[in-house]
Amino acid sequence: MSIRHTLTVLLAALAGCLAAYALPFDEQPTVRWKASATKTAENTFDVVFEGTIQEGFHIYDPSDEFSAPYLTTEDNQSCTLSGGLRSMDSPADYKGSKAYFNKARLVQTVSVTSTPAVFSGTLTWYACEKDACHSPEDFDFSLTLSDEIMQAPAEEIAQGSAGDPNQTAITDPESGKSGRTSLWALILEAILWGFAMLLTPCVFPMVPMTISYFLKNGNKARGKFNAALYGLFIVLLYTVPICVIIGLTWLLGGETVTADIFNWLATHWLPNIIFFIVFMVFAASFFGAFEITLPSSLVNKSDSKSDSSGIAGIFFMALTLVLVSFSCTGPIVGSVLIKSTEGEFWSPMVTMLAFSLAFALPFTVLALFPSLLKALPKSGGWLGSVKVVLGFIEVALGLKFLSVADQTYHWGILDREIYLAVWIVVFTLLGFYLLGKIRFANDEEVKHIGVGRLALAIIDFTFVVYMIPGMWGAPLKALSGYLPPIETQDFVIWNNPAAATVTSQETAGLSQDGLKLPLGLSGYFSLEDGLEAAKAAGKPLFVDITGHGCVNCREMESRVWSDPRVLSILSNAYVITALYTDDKTRLDESQWIVTPSGKVLKDLGRKNSYIVRERFSVNAQPNYALLSPEGELLVPIRGYNLDINGFVTFLESGLEKFNELKNK
Repeated sequence: MSIRHTLTVLLAALAGCLAAYALPFDEQPTVRWKASATKTAENTFDVVFEGTIQEGFHIYDPSDEFSAPYLTTEDNQSCTLSGGLRSMDSPADYKGSKAYFNKARLVQTVSVTSTPAVFSGTLTWYACEKDACHSPEDFDFSLTLSDEIMQAPAEEIAQGSAGDPNQTAITDPESGKSGRTSLWALILEAILWGFAMLLTPCVFPMVPMTISYFLKNGNKARGKFNAALYGLFIVLLYTVPICVIIGLTWLLGGETVTADIFNWLATHWLPNIIFFIVFMVFAASFFGAFEITLPSSLVNKSDSKSDSSGIAGIFFMALTLVLVSFSCTGPIVGSVLIKSTEGEFWSPMVTMLAFSLAFALPFTVLALFPSLLKALPKSGGWLGSVKVVLGFIEVALGLKFLSVADQTYHWGILDREIYLAVWIVVFTLLGFYLLGKIRFANDEEVKHIGVGRLALAIIDFTFVVYMIPGMWGAPLKALSGYLPPIETQDFVIWNNPAAATVTSQETAGLSQDGLKLPLGLSGYFSLEDGLEAAKAAGKPLFVDITGHGCVNCREMESRVWSDPRVLSILSNAYVITALYTDDKTRLDESQWIVTPSGKVLKDLGRKNSYIVRERFSVNAQPNYALLSPEGELLVPIRGYNLDINGFVTFLESGLEKFNELKNK
């Protein structure tokens, strides 16, 4: 196959995968909004939002207490809201609530001090399917209110966001585990790692060597085209393989199989232990114990073909860069991919695309503008220091894989204080290294440190000091998603809600097959037990859809559940059941579930995952459902959202609905 055909296949594969797993912010929003303004009186306008709702979805009336659309406006002293957002149409009666299907028209009265005035902000809404609602979606608008628009036609101002992919579609059975901001965080992290890879000793020396290739051709236009093509090939070489793997698993086994594969990668002990060992091996290599390289024959063969002219030469140049830089980029790529499997199952594609774009961008820019090479520092001992710093970070990152396996299988070898102790030691040693107090075999002697090293050392030691109180139970909320749960800590003297003492009479609910609820709460770990207890207590049931490897679950518990208002409602007004969807505890045969396809689910995680997917139409963590003792969903399911007031409203809405049903 010619290189042109190869390029065509690669581009087609990338386009196909991206189309199949398009991000929600690139898809059509659940509601397409148009904004217009009409003058109703002197310096008074009605701003109308006209929405076309996708089939199968509905939104609730602005008067709805829980899922009402709302406006967030920019601080503008010339515009004042008169009253609240209201509807222009009669809503349909949907299960006791006011809802809109197909179309919705909302209006907001705005008073201005003078005209013209710019009225801008964001309309936020919750699109719902049946009884479950998506995460909030946003429509940004900006209108100029003037005397000339006595009767302005509806004007579409912006497409609007279809909602961040990070916690969208909490009703989507194929959605992943991340919360609303997690995918954005993953993308940002991938971009930062992509840029950081330029400073590694495997990559940085390649810069002048590869850029010189584009200086051979005197045709500037041709050189720029080649530079852009070079960057494109780098992106394709990183992104297409993972895209093809996802596409094949989806084609051969369906979306559920693809999700199961990534769930297995993220939670099973075997891949987690393998990744932990790989990270430790790479860290040892970064410290100078040995060099990790791909087979020289493979690299040499690719490099020899890079001397070819035309597109083939550029492709093999990009391939050579990817292969040569593997010893530095390999563990980072692995970390990015595995962390992204904690998100929605198409997230690895997106994060790898972000990483490869950032990684390829400096090469492309320098190839387009070779004169910028003069501004780059020369290769030297500082590259070795960067590699050692990466080694320390590899040790810290690798520990997370061991922690996930430890929590999922209840080994009890990496409790919170042990995890913290290792991190404190690792980052303390990193600080001493930055100050030149520790040297490795390939390091040059540090006779003095610059301002940059000093700044990094200050940041590093500040981080160490921040972690130390955690050894005695301090919540460390900034790290709550990455540390083992505080319930695994043996020595707790810190006075905080997360360190609540558990009485002996609560232990039956708090520890079942090694499972515990956070913050000293007591409860159950199966839907059947929870509903039975709710009936006996005459209380509604709070269902926590969670997982051991769920970063956002720990963050919700540490930042939202720990609020005294939330903790009080959960403790006194609800029966709690936590459904761990990644727990590997083997069930008794009497508790097994046989799916309609004949598959037997024998462990707790698979059983819970099937239950929440079939009963609540979710396959994401965290998600929270409020049920009556009879199992009826009281209010729409709520996902990852750090708004404490919103969570309190969510719980109170469930109680109000429960009391309404109880009094009927």
